[in-house]
Amino acid sequence: MTRETVNAICASHKGATVDNNLGECHDSWKIGGKLFAIIGAMGDVVSVKTDSVETAQMLIDAGAGTKARYLHRSWVSVPLDADTEELKHRIAVSYDIILGSLSKKAQAAIKDG
Repeated sequence: MTRETVNAICASHKGATVDNNLGECHDSWKIGGKLFAIIGAMGDVVSVKTDSVETAQMLIDAGAGTKARYLHRSWVSVPLDADTEELKHRIAVSYDIILGSLSKKAQAAIKDG
C-alpha cells in the first residue's frame, strides 16, 4: 500500500484532518484536534493508537506491528506492506478510540458535520 492510499483511507473518516505540524515529511491525521494516525518521514509505516498497552504489545508480539517511535506505548507502527484489510482495520480502530475520547459535544459536532 502506498502513502497516498493510507492518506485516502484516513481522509475517508468523518471529520478527519491532516496537518504537517511535525514537519513537511510527516502526515499527521487528527479528529477533533487529536492525533489518530501518523505516516512518518520514511513513509513505510503508519502509527496508530490501540486501546491499551497490552493490545499494542500483543500486536508487536504477533509481528503485526512494532513499537511506535516517540509515542506512548499504546501506539504501534504497522508496515504499509501489511494486509490491506488489517491496515484499514487498525486505522479505523485508532480513529474510533480517539473519537470516543472527545467530549460528547465534539463527537456530536463531528457526527452531524
